[in-house]
Amino acid sequence: MQVIKPKITFFIPNLDTPIPISFISEGIKAGFPSPAADFEELKLSLDHLLIKNKEATFYAKASGTSMIGAGIDDGDILVIDRSLEPRNNAIAICFIDGEFTVKRIKKENGEVFLMPENPNYKPIKMEPENELVIWGIVTYAIKQMK
Repeated sequence: MQVIKPKITFFIPNLDTPIPISFISEGIKAGFPSPAADFEELKLSLDHLLIKNKEATFYAKASGTSMIGAGIDDGDILVIDRSLEPRNNAIAICFIDGEFTVKRIKKENGEVFLMPENPNYKPIKMEPENELVIWGIVTYAIKQMK
């Protein structure tokens, strides 16, 4: 089993100068193309779409492959909301024993586990000697298509 410690780099969103981009509100068909050439083009700021609480939201760049089963790949940008309460099955940025990691929270029979989404990694069982802080909840993963 491969053990690699992921590194997470944090960024603060710049909400002072949102960039509105064109947005097709009707949706784009992934099947047969629509013959309709006329559509209403709106403007949308991704900051306003992705960020619900600007004072408590951060971006982070994911590193590693432990969460690929949840759709988080190496290099993805994570949107993290620190105002959300940790809950069972949420994907969270966790600060454990002095290191950051991104894992799914699992509460079971009074025990807490930090679950990877890759079978090559082991779950982390929280023990009384562990220092765990749930730093924030991941609300979105932004990725580049391959």
